Amino acid sequence: MTGAATEVARPGATTSGSAVRLHAIRKRFGSVVAADGIDLDIAAGEFFTMLGPSGSGKTTLLRMIAGFERPDEGSIELGDDDVTQRPPYLRNVNTVFQDYALFPHMTVLENVEYGLRVQRIARAERRARAERSLDLVRLTDLGSRRPVQLSGGQRQRVALARAIVNEPEVLLLDEPLGALDLKLRQEMQTELKRIQREVGITFVYVTHDQEEALTMSDRVAVMNNGRIEQLGTPTDVYERPTTEFVAGFIGVSNLIERDGHRVSVRPEKIRLLQDTDPDPAGARVEAGEILEVTYLGVLTRYLVALDNGDKLVAARQNLETAANDAAFSTGRRVRLAWRLDQEYEITPQSPV
Repeated sequence: MTGAATEVARPGATTSGSAVRLHAIRKRFGSVVAADGIDLDIAAGEFFTMLGPSGSGKTTLLRMIAGFERPDEGSIELGDDDVTQRPPYLRNVNTVFQDYALFPHMTVLENVEYGLRVQRIARAERRARAERSLDLVRLTDLGSRRPVQLSGGQRQRVALARAIVNEPEVLLLDEPLGALDLKLRQEMQTELKRIQREVGITFVYVTHDQEEALTMSDRVAVMNNGRIEQLGTPTDVYERPTTEFVAGFIGVSNLIERDGHRVSVRPEKIRLLQDTDPDPAGARVEAGEILEVTYLGVLTRYLVALDNGDKLVAARQNLETAANDAAFSTGRRVRLAWRLDQEYEITPQSPV
């Protein structure tokens, strides 16, 4: 597997063709390879996320789509146009950054109108369009305020309204929720997805946050070392990781050596069995001892040392049972069981 990735179905995307195409994109900064022959096709109307750790190449790829960086090799198309050599202002895209970049001396409405004023749109039209954008982000009554009078979440909504008001073909979002606290970030995830569905603009979103990617995206490209490790729906990349990196980066996963192959099993797929529980039909069952118990609110996580020498993590949802259930406390013997179809074979290293 190279920088290209296998295509999959695209839920939520329109059928009007591609919004962004990258072909054989390569980019180096000295000895650092930021993009290593990436091929990518993003559908019109899709909420597409590039997910990866710092240094994986995701932000560089976004900046090349925006025109802030030029690829060393390869081509970039927006719709049917090759824009590889075009400057940012000649590309029909807008970018939303983490730091909002609002003008402090302007009101909220003036901030949203700014791009339209630069385009010399008539005052009445730009005012109407700006007000519609503020309605969309649910800031209808805050147009007369200054950015300093807003919360972090409200300032992010203003930045989003300012980007949307220009009606770009593609909206690029570079870690836009990174400065928000957890609760507000979760609220904005829902709002961003709602807004994207309402306006129908293609969103290309960059984040290192796995929850953001899984919550909002139609498809996710998991990136590492300038390459796409796996491309698919949130369900694909979480439930069926194809590389060791993806299995470890998205959530928690158990990596098991099995008959010369390496497989991944998610902790929530593993059942903890008491002495009186029968072995489930068709399941793999391993015995061991509980080493650690970690209470996480909605679930409890167990680290189990198996008799065969492996260590596995199992997760158990906290329903009616107490978190410190004596049957599954530290030091207790336990059996772990999971179905064979919940094992997924992975490659041990990044694809080449």
